[in-house]
Amino acid sequence: MLFKSVNTYTVGLMLFFAFLILSFCGFLQFPPATTSITPPLQDSGFSVASNTSGPFSDLSSAFRKWDAHVGCARFRDKYKDSLPSGSNGSSSLQEFGGDSTCRQLKMGHVTVLVKGWTWIPDNLDNLYSCRCGLSCLWTKSPVLADKPDALFFETTTPPLRRRNGDPLRVYMDLEAGRKRSGFEDIFISYHAEDDVQSTYAGALFHNGRNYYVSPWKNNDTLVYWSSSRCLTKRNQLAKSLLSLLPHHSFGKCLNNVGGLDMALYLYPACANDASVKPKWWDHLHCAMSHYKFVLAIENTMTESYVTEKLFYALDSGAVPIYFGAPNVWDFIPPHSIIDGTKFGSMEELASYVKRLANDPVAYAEYHAWRRCGVLGNYGKTRATSLDTLPCRLCEAVSIRGGRDARG
Repeated sequence: MLFKSVNTYTVGLMLFFAFLILSFCGFLQFPPATTSITPPLQDSGFSVASNTSGPFSDLSSAFRKWDAHVGCARFRDKYKDSLPSGSNGSSSLQEFGGDSTCRQLKMGHVTVLVKGWTWIPDNLDNLYSCRCGLSCLWTKSPVLADKPDALFFETTTPPLRRRNGDPLRVYMDLEAGRKRSGFEDIFISYHAEDDVQSTYAGALFHNGRNYYVSPWKNNDTLVYWSSSRCLTKRNQLAKSLLSLLPHHSFGKCLNNVGGLDMALYLYPACANDASVKPKWWDHLHCAMSHYKFVLAIENTMTESYVTEKLFYALDSGAVPIYFGAPNVWDFIPPHSIIDGTKFGSMEELASYVKRLANDPVAYAEYHAWRRCGVLGNYGKTRATSLDTLPCRLCEAVSIRGGRDARG
């Protein structure tokens, strides 16, 4: 019995020393107690050493850390299957261009006259040189467009009838419902299924604003939110998340900053012109840029309805926390947003946001698409925006023959 005990003790001692030798030689490796956070689902990031974590405010410093630990080469390799700008692998976006389209054109010049009030800014009025040698006059002036090939309507109903020789009737509805007037020849909406698509990604939706982007991120107040259309469901969703995170709410809904114009008080650099009374939207991008995250909640969560709420946040250099279209990834760069619907609870989402806010490398990776030129479908989203609508609509009018189109 004593012999057996000694043998057991000896074998155990030998195994212990063997274990130590293997460990010191590097044959056995164990993960560190803490590692950089790993985003959920399709947003998973690269593994980064834990010593890079910690509170940060300087965005440039976060970028330098990301360059040192990850870099564009690895990021591009990870998303090498993302489509290059100009190609399209998503049915959520219309194809635009190609030699076949040029062969279908029946007119070399098209004039579009915009009728009635519209959200489209005046500076879209122009004479455009489009593809295939097509020229396009887009104007709100009946003097310049005395014989238009198409009449454009947004907030007013087109004529009930179109006789042969009359201009084609174009109607646009970019709201979630996509309601046709019933009297149009060409229908424009945000959806690829309709005659002409116009996404919200273009710059013309937000011209004339202060585009100053702060190099510093607020380290104490993490989330920006602004909403003045207080929809019950959206308010409830916002409140359930914002109650768990330090935030500033600047709109009429859930305002916690003491007024509607407090953004200019907090960030004087966001003022456009001191001699002009500012509008609330003038400083939108600039104010957003001071925050690490922007909460973006669509009014309606339906397929392909991805609005300026998301694109404003991307343009401002913040990371959007998004609730909206289920196919949102068909419209945006890879690893550019936090999809709030992919979390099991608001508590889980808030915990992730807090950890990300203290990890400069993981946070900087949400900006890598812009710095490394990995756009995915985003290039196509921009190419089908309001910015390019005149030429694309003029092509559609030309293909139909304009005034010569039959009933």
